[in-house]
Amino acid sequence: MSYLQHSLKTVPTGIRKVLYLNYPLIVLLSAVCGFGFLMLYSVAGGSLEPWADPQMKRYAVGMILMVAIGFTPIWFWRNISGVAYLVAAVLLLAVDLIGAIGMGAQRWLEIGPLRLQPSELMKIAMVMLLAAYYDWLPVEKVSRPLWVMIPVVLILLPTALVLKQPDLGTAVMLVLGGGFVMFAAGVSLWYFGTVIALVVGLVFVVMDSRGTDWQLLHDYQYKRIDTFMDPGQDPLGAGYNIMQAQIALGSGGWSGRGYMQGTQSRLNFLPEKHTDFIFTTLAEEFGFVGAFTLLMLYAGIIAFSIYAALVNKDRFSSLLTLGIAGTFFFYFSINMAMVMGLMPVVGVPLPLVSYGGTAMMIILGAFGLVQSANVHRPR
Repeated sequence: MSYLQHSLKTVPTGIRKVLYLNYPLIVLLSAVCGFGFLMLYSVAGGSLEPWADPQMKRYAVGMILMVAIGFTPIWFWRNISGVAYLVAAVLLLAVDLIGAIGMGAQRWLEIGPLRLQPSELMKIAMVMLLAAYYDWLPVEKVSRPLWVMIPVVLILLPTALVLKQPDLGTAVMLVLGGGFVMFAAGVSLWYFGTVIALVVGLVFVVMDSRGTDWQLLHDYQYKRIDTFMDPGQDPLGAGYNIMQAQIALGSGGWSGRGYMQGTQSRLNFLPEKHTDFIFTTLAEEFGFVGAFTLLMLYAGIIAFSIYAALVNKDRFSSLLTLGIAGTFFFYFSINMAMVMGLMPVVGVPLPLVSYGGTAMMIILGAFGLVQSANVHRPR
């Protein structure tokens, strides 16, 4: 035992927990949130209302929540992982029955003045349960078919409920996040290869069926695929959003037009400029330098999370940290790919930058779990 470790053991538990917090992670998360405040202020025309001020208040509450979760023993979160998953699943069912409808989708629950999106909670609850499952399961059983099917069912059940809302973006994230935990737990690569091959084969079959008697999709769905491949086919209709986003991305150049000088957002050409397409506003105003800086902050969050997972000798803590890091990676990478035209627009906001109360609180709460794993790891 080193002199430093011996000295820390003599420090009161409460103070020791403060010292064990992952402060680089806190700084990086705060820096990303700072980008969000700047952009929400900009897209509102230089006003804290209606987006920046509420977002800053949620950040303050979220940071307190993150620290509180971080100080809670990691065994507590392992023990309630099943309850968390069950609660999230019940809330998803409630959305289907009594959920509030907005922009053609039924994704929210209105509880008094609060508006909750249960699918955001499910992203983390599912990772918690899968991490607990693989912590309990002996390593030699990880790749056996029966024990592989259990997590697959745990992933597909909420995915089906989310698809019904409909929310393709979150459904994709649930599958990817759950699959990443299975990969980190050591499930054989043959399973992943088989799934990828089936998906690729299905895509070929769907496209080959076009115009035949056994056509698998509706004509309008094929038109959406065409628009994704070439937005210029329908510049004023289905291709409008992505074309405006690409104009904003390109017009930013190397250093951008300047803060609050973006024409695409100021003149309201950009759709959902405070949520799904806020990255294009940032790229237009701060250019490649600003966009790359934000990407490096995200990369730093992932790097520190992976390092925390690798040095943690507790299997649940390590898998939980990796699962949250993977989910966070898919979160921002899907949004960036979406607004750059690399994948269809599926309605995934930019984490900690886009406006959204439930998303910010859940993400900061999730990193509270990462802090708990780090604070309480074996030393």
